[in-house]
Amino acid sequence: MDILRQLEAEQAAKIEAKRKLPEFQPGDTVRVQV
Repeated sequence: MDILRQLEAEQAAKIEAKRKLPEFQPGDTVRVQV
């Protein structure tokens, strides 16, 4: 399972490097377009 966590962390780092995600707090409203 350690390999899966490592791959997930690498992918998350790649995505975060491309675009910064805002910090969400409890009670925030999130709009999702489908």
